[in-house]
Amino acid sequence: MQTSTARTPINGHSATICVAIELSQRSWVIVMHGPDQDRLSRYKLAAGDCEGLLALLARVRRRAGRALGQAPAVVSCYEAGYDGFWLHRRLLAAGIENLVIDPASLTVERRARRAKTDRIDGEKMLRALLAYRRGEPRVMSVVRVPSPEQEDARRHTRERERLIKEHTGHLNRIKALLRTLGIAAGEPGHGEWPAWLVRQRDRQGNPVSPRLVAELAREHARLRLVREQIAALAEEPVPAATTPARVQLARLKGIGPVFAATLAGELFWKTFDNRREVGAYCGLAPSPWQSGGVARDQGISKAGNRRARHVAVELAWLWLIHQPQSALSRWFHARVGDLRGRVRRIAIVALARKLVIALWRFLTTGLVPTDAVLKA
Repeated sequence: MQTSTARTPINGHSATICVAIELSQRSWVIVMHGPDQDRLSRYKLAAGDCEGLLALLARVRRRAGRALGQAPAVVSCYEAGYDGFWLHRRLLAAGIENLVIDPASLTVERRARRAKTDRIDGEKMLRALLAYRRGEPRVMSVVRVPSPEQEDARRHTRERERLIKEHTGHLNRIKALLRTLGIAAGEPGHGEWPAWLVRQRDRQGNPVSPRLVAELAREHARLRLVREQIAALAEEPVPAATTPARVQLARLKGIGPVFAATLAGELFWKTFDNRREVGAYCGLAPSPWQSGGVARDQGISKAGNRRARHVAVELAWLWLIHQPQSALSRWFHARVGDLRGRVRRIAIVALARKLVIALWRFLTTGLVPTDAVLKA
């Protein structure tokens, strides 16, 4: 059902229908500009009504085709979010070019109190799409959509990451509860730990209260369950989509199966044109700030894939231990020396950027990082 028509003039015509889809849990707002109109049209559909969306696009395309004498192409876009990429794949299957936009890349007004509605967001998204197709790449960033196999392959490492965090949370909770009584936690992961807990006494010689024992027993049960799930996940076969990169990365000393699988699933499934794209995708690219005569460095951008960035920094610390004679380790020690603290933390981020670029070259060209050691 068409709800309204924006009387906002759009300059320039092209034989393309541009569509912006603002997704929400209850409804979809579609903002559209066709070559047969000089204004934006807005439509509203129920959330998830993909068939209704395709029917709407087909109807608008037929109308524009009658005015132009030929059927125009259709280009759509929507913001990456909870809906994932299923809509993108459905539109591509229907012959519609679609772009998935990074929401953080769209500009917003900097007023103290700006208006925000789905209609306004859809219109801004459409204007960004029109500018992008005119050759202005900086108006928005387009997400590179993984294949279904690539998307499914990285679930293995992402689930493990969540389970590790949950495991740490349960363990810390048990230790914190017992600390209030002055009791050490012992070995909470052991199966006989609940029986051990009953025998414990606080600093006054009193046993642990029944309610606290019951709470700790539930925490212990959840801790044991998470440990079992982590062990079961480790026994699952590695996804085939990341196998070549994972196997090659694991050849380097200091890179174990977990790091190799994470880098293969989060970073090296993509095709990069140059080293700058590798660093930018990890959020390890510098972000300068300049205005007139003022110039300063804001540090790394932290944009892109945070999991790849975190793994890169952790791997940089391990690289110093397991590859001490490599050119990258020598570069780090020559600039840091025996310094500690903030200087060392800044330098390790720089090393992480150099390391992921070296690993990218290793995967694409087979060039082993200078003086790095391969596993026997």
